[in-house]
Amino acid sequence: MRLAPIIFLALLFAPLPTSAAPWQIETITTGLKHPWAMVFLDEQQILISERAGSLRLLHKGTSQSTEVIGTPDSYVHSQGGFQDLVLHPRFAENGWIYLSFAHGSAGANSTRVVRGRINEGRWVDEQEIFTATPDKNTPVHYGSRMAFLSDETLLISVGDGFDFREHAQQLDSHLGKIVRVTDRGDIPADNPYLGQPDALPEIFTIGHRNAQGIVVDLATNRIWVHEHGPRGGDELNLLKAGSNYGWPVATHGIDYSGARISPYTSRPGMVDPLLVWTPSIAPAGMTRYHGERFPEWQGDLLITSLAERSLRRVLLDGDRVVGQEVIALDLDRRLRDVEIGPEGAIYLLTDEPDGALLRVTANADLSGASQNQLPR
Repeated sequence: MRLAPIIFLALLFAPLPTSAAPWQIETITTGLKHPWAMVFLDEQQILISERAGSLRLLHKGTSQSTEVIGTPDSYVHSQGGFQDLVLHPRFAENGWIYLSFAHGSAGANSTRVVRGRINEGRWVDEQEIFTATPDKNTPVHYGSRMAFLSDETLLISVGDGFDFREHAQQLDSHLGKIVRVTDRGDIPADNPYLGQPDALPEIFTIGHRNAQGIVVDLATNRIWVHEHGPRGGDELNLLKAGSNYGWPVATHGIDYSGARISPYTSRPGMVDPLLVWTPSIAPAGMTRYHGERFPEWQGDLLITSLAERSLRRVLLDGDRVVGQEVIALDLDRRLRDVEIGPEGAIYLLTDEPDGALLRVTANADLSGASQNQLPR
């Protein structure tokens, strides 16, 4: 399958006008150990994962968080540890929380997803949903982002493990893939490689390096995914079942040594990215804006970055990227995750040993909101 979108290099975009209203950035809490992801359990609580291997609950009206007891053991080293969090589409009814993390040991580790519930501050009812195969011996490139589709099947990104990039093109390996399972961890009957000889049945798409942003538009079933390139070549893609996204055969990036990875940026039968960032911005979290605080951003993607230390807004028109801008927050901090709060404010996690949860609004939207409080 081949798409033919125009590839926009970041430098070709003219900056969009910036809102005249200054940003207000509130520090909600600090002391987080390399926080990786967050979910709003309700209007009173935020659950945050720390790469150090713990979950923390933050309650409305306080800057103090409490650690959830009884969480699974994780391989905590380099990029390994606790990573993404998502809620079941019927979370209000069943209480299921999905957690991805690095599982195993230095010599044999992989991306694992479990689900569990929180009861009086304890992680309970844990069930294994997915574990990537084969094991690898590198503490990097886990992928680990998750998103539910409208049919309540779960997408999970699995990184290429860095030293195993050729696996991204192999159907007998989960490395360098987006996989798809049911909410219970079973294989969906319409997965694209199901029944193909020597193909792992969970595979949904192939040819990824280290995808760490997934957004599903439930109204249109469009799936937006971004991934890290090496030196340059970060990508934003529109995901289609059974498609090949090129890595490492086609890439705009070069190796960290300066060596060429591939002479090709595009190949027949492989999907070209909609957007390429060179030099690399190291995209991390991603969400789609919905809310009333920034009505002009409705439906746009918001992407945090580690290397560029920025929040980017990517403007969409259907399945096309039509522009982007860097939001002038002037934080100069590695930004890991971004989510939209119930009140429409933008929440950010900083990727630091003493990480923080920040809340971003425009001054006109504050309406007297006080420091260190979640939305009323």
